[in-house]
Formats: sequence, C-alpha cells, structure tokens
Amino acid sequence: MLRRLLLFLPLFVVPWFAAGLLASSIMAQTPVSPAPVPPVAAKAWLLMDYRTSRVIASHGADERVEPASLTKLMTAYLVFSALKQDLLAPSQTLPVSLKAWKMPGSRMFIGPDKTVTVDELLHGMIVQSGNDATIALAEGIAGSEESFVQRMNDQAARLGLTHTHFANATGMADPHHYSTAGDLSLLALALIRDFPEYFPMYAVKEYTYNGITQRNRNELLFRDPFVDGIKTGYTETAGYCLIATAQRDGRRLLAVVTGTASEVARAMEAQKLLNYGFQYTETLRLYAGGETVAELPVWKGSERSLRAGFTDDVFVSLPKGQRTLLKAHIESLQPLIAPISPQQPVGVVRLTFDDKPYGEYTVVSLERVGVANIFMRAWDSLRLMFQ
Repeated sequence: MLRRLLLFLPLFVVPWFAAGLLASSIMAQTPVSPAPVPPVAAKAWLLMDYRTSRVIASHGADERVEPASLTKLMTAYLVFSALKQDLLAPSQTLPVSLKAWKMPGSRMFIGPDKTVTVDELLHGMIVQSGNDATIALAEGIAGSEESFVQRMNDQAARLGLTHTHFANATGMADPHHYSTAGDLSLLALALIRDFPEYFPMYAVKEYTYNGITQRNRNELLFRDPFVDGIKTGYTETAGYCLIATAQRDGRRLLAVVTGTASEVARAMEAQKLLNYGFQYTETLRLYAGGETVAELPVWKGSERSLRAGFTDDVFVSLPKGQRTLLKAHIESLQPLIAPISPQQPVGVVRLTFDDKPYGEYTVVSLERVGVANIFMRAWDSLRLMFQ
C-alpha cells in the first residue's frame, strides 16, 4: 500500500537550513465532504472516521446541547478505568442506596434490600440505560454522586472535552449539564479506543435482571448488522439523541445526532450519516509504521543521514476516487545535529487535499545516530558557519 500511495504523493525536502518547525501530530479538523450530505433532521450532528479521528461532515458540532443519557458514556469510562486498574472487579457486589433505588427515569429495578454485582450494574446502565444502576456505580466508586461528578469533569478535561460540563452522572436535565456533538464524538472515540475489552457490552440487544427483560434502546442494533453500539439519550428538553457506530470491511465510522424528534428519527438520521460515510469516503493507510519516508541529512554525526518515518501506521480519510488530490510535503527540522535518538522528532509531513490544508504529522528518526569524531565535528561546525 505504501509504495502505491507514494506514486502520487511526491516528497519534497526543504533546504537544509529551513527554520525549525513546531510540528503537531494532530490533524486539522476541516471536514472532508466528498458529496453533498443528505438533510439531517437533528439539532446538531457529526460524522467521524474512527481510525483517523477525521470529521467527515458536521452541523453545529460546537453548539451547546444537553447530552441526556449520552452522559453515561463518561460514567462508563470511569467504571471501565476502575476495572482496568483492579480497583473494581466485575463480580464485586455494591450496595444499593435509597437514592439509587428512587432514581426517576429509566431503571433496571434494583432494590435496597440486596446487593448487586458490578457486571450486573454495567449491563443495567449500558443496555437498559438505568439511572438507578448508574448512581449505584457512581457511589460505589466515589462514595457519592457529587464526588463522582468531579471525577467526570476531571476526566473530561484530560480528554480535551473543552465544551463539556457534567452536573450529574445520569444525564438528568440541569442548566449546568451540557456538551457538544464534537465533544461527545471524542468521548465515544476514547471509550472505544481505551477499553476495547468492555466495548462489546454496547452491542448487547437485551438484558434481564430481577425477572425483567429490557430491550436496548439503540434501534440500529436490530436494523443494521454492522452497527455494534453505542448509546441513546432522551429528556424532554434534549430531545432524542444517539451516538451510533458501525464497522464495515474493517473500517469504523461514528455518527452523533442530538435533538431529533423521536426514537425513530434518531435511528434514521444516524443511519443516514453512516450510510453516507461508507458510500462516499474511504480510509487509506498513507504510511506504514517503521518504514522509511525520507532520508534526512545529519550534522556532526557518525552517519551523514538518517532514516525518518513514523512509529505507527498513518491513515487518512478521503472521498472515494480522489486519492490523486492528496499531496505530501516533508519538511526537515534542520540542522539535525547528532546525537539523535530513535523516535526523536526530525520533521513534519504536511498534507494538502485539492490544494487545501489537510493536516500535518510529526516525523521521527527510525534509528540512532551517534556523534562523529572530533575532526568531522569540527568540519561540520565550519560548514554550518557559512550556511
């Protein structure tokens, strides 16, 4: 794949003494819209390529919305984190407080007269969207919902959710409880990425507890065999919300719709976005991790050049059939003076699509370059003075 892509991605090295670059590995989030997006009946919506974190299309992605039960993605993130750190165990039992028992809204129908396991509570929160299960988990981890909410906001800051603030663990309406479609997509992306061992819970279609079977409210799980998550939400003021994800041919897309008019509408609008993304866009491996992208000159080193590339594979999201519009330009952090360590930043690849900025990626050294002998160092020092 790499060799084929390089046929239409010419690499250019700038003059050796180009100014130093402050390169970033985070892509510019300019949506790549290959074709007109069909009308989406939602207050705010977004379609993202999971592997590249590239926004394919969006509307009102930074507008404040009520997340409703989409909030439970952050609750789950903290529970999964506690499980991963062995602070909780799936078989561990937690008490049910009166507050948890009396929670309004969606419930899994736990009672204060008996304990319930963490695994049962997770299924109650994820599959049944139980507010009672959510509070029991929050109290089991932090002692109180208030303390847990502080942890939610701390984690939101760590994940870069700059337009999000949580006031509760369940998603109940509150003027201080808000997010955006953009932040919610980043939260969903982090949940899938950081906890792949727990993500299959979001594909469970129904769950039975205390003799009561409840169906997952994500209707796309029943309509589209490629959909395997992720979460619904609803309050009277938020409307009907859904974050849906699907994987086809090894490619995953993520759709966020908020403020739709009904359960049917949120499923239809999310499906519309997913279908659009799979039909009109593709994900390509641009560079393979560990393969040489360019050889860059080195000064005062035991070698006169080094192999530069990427530690991991680099993927891009593009409109189908328009690969030739993507161009790459590599700029070296010159002068590169030895010693140089493996994975040390040595340049940046800047991408353009149809002559418009697409993104940039930090290039690192793929090898170690030691210091040259005293004579070579002196010679290179002299040469540097006249550049």
